[in-house]
Amino acid sequence: MNLKIENLRSNLQTKLDEITTQLDTVKTNLKTASKDAETVISSKLSTTKAKVEAKKQEVTKAKAKLAERIEAKKTEVASQIADWKAKREQDKLVARANRAEEYAVAAIVLALAAVEEAELATLEAVAARMDADEAVE
Repeated sequence: MNLKIENLRSNLQTKLDEITTQLDTVKTNLKTASKDAETVISSKLSTTKAKVEAKKQEVTKAKAKLAERIEAKKTEVASQIADWKAKREQDKLVARANRAEEYAVAAIVLALAAVEEAELATLEAVAARMDADEAVE
């Protein structure tokens, strides 16, 4: 059981590290965006749009898992879980733990997608600002 918890912790830590890396990348891109030429911004914008588009199916699945988990959580009552423990209904407790782990992973997937969409929105804003600045000059 401790191995499963350690695997879950490791999996979640990996996902959180990915978020941190992506946020650092966004931060770096923001710092360099004002110095980049229009073609570089356009290239980054295209790449980011492609990444966001590629993640849409994964995000849809993650949202569905979150919705399923919310519904399952509504039906799980503390007394029911206590009953499972008392009756040593291992299969139900394991299934509940598995659902909770899947929920955590799905939430992380959504967070990763949100970071990527934020990067896309930022790049689009920079591109729009560059267009506006060019029109004034």
